[in-house]
Amino acid sequence: MKIRNPKSEIRMMTSGLALAMLGLLAGCSTIAQLGTAVGQATGTLTPEQAASINRSAAAMEKTFQDITPEQEYYIGRSVAATILTTYQPLKQAATTEYLNVLGQTLAMYSDKPETFGGYHFAIMDTDEINAFAAPGGLIMVSRGLLRCCRNEDALAAVLAHEIGHVEKQHGLKAISKGRLTSALTILAVEAGKNLGGQNLAQVTKAFEGSIGDITGTLINTGYTRQLEFQADAAAVVILRRVGYNPEGLVNMLDQMQQTMKPGSHGFGTTHPSPQDRIAALRKTLSAPAAVTAPPARQARFTQAAGKI
Repeated sequence: MKIRNPKSEIRMMTSGLALAMLGLLAGCSTIAQLGTAVGQATGTLTPEQAASINRSAAAMEKTFQDITPEQEYYIGRSVAATILTTYQPLKQAATTEYLNVLGQTLAMYSDKPETFGGYHFAIMDTDEINAFAAPGGLIMVSRGLLRCCRNEDALAAVLAHEIGHVEKQHGLKAISKGRLTSALTILAVEAGKNLGGQNLAQVTKAFEGSIGDITGTLINTGYTRQLEFQADAAAVVILRRVGYNPEGLVNMLDQMQQTMKPGSHGFGTTHPSPQDRIAALRKTLSAPAAVTAPPARQARFTQAAGKI
């Protein structure tokens, strides 16, 4: 009977698993299959373990393909639910209804008027100036940001900007690393069927906390400057289609610039400066013009915004 060197076996196992994991991280199931084939040939992987890794590789590869509207919705719902554990929703039904009527009207004129679960708007009960657009049309705007709006045109601009993020699927781009989590979770589950004890504990530890990283990216770092400028450009298009004055977006940014405190959390850390956004908007907007709204529009805005 041949006795193997334990250290040699560990090295062989590490080599086989590493090659298979390389396939996973590269998003290529072919490389993973090569790794598992080597692992089986050297005896470091059982057929069951090899099959588990190959299934995980296939799942990994799938995460980088276009996801369905339904999948986008469930990703967005998870992100929104996590955000709302930090920022509680404002319990003012009339104001929230007004926000949803306005937001859903604007969304109808966007390039993505429909989503799997529909557009939904909520007010976060915080004075922090901030907003989040989760994938699938779940949009949250802070009370502090709404207070920067002096009229309905400005509020429409805020919502149109967030709709622009949904329209361009910026949320999915922001959480692309997070989508990897679903495949890695499958890996952990599959490994759990065939591995145990310390190996299972190591797999679990390696991937825990990934979901928190997704929301952390949105809250702490936000979208890139380029994506923010894209959302502003999309907002201008939406506002013009509906009949709102795009200058309302400039007015809101100007008010935000005056309201934000240096070093404050929120837009100040997750968005380009209002001054930079205004400069970018001026390249597409005509000369500054006053925002004049019909009296009825201003009245309904005042009635709803006065409750914030």
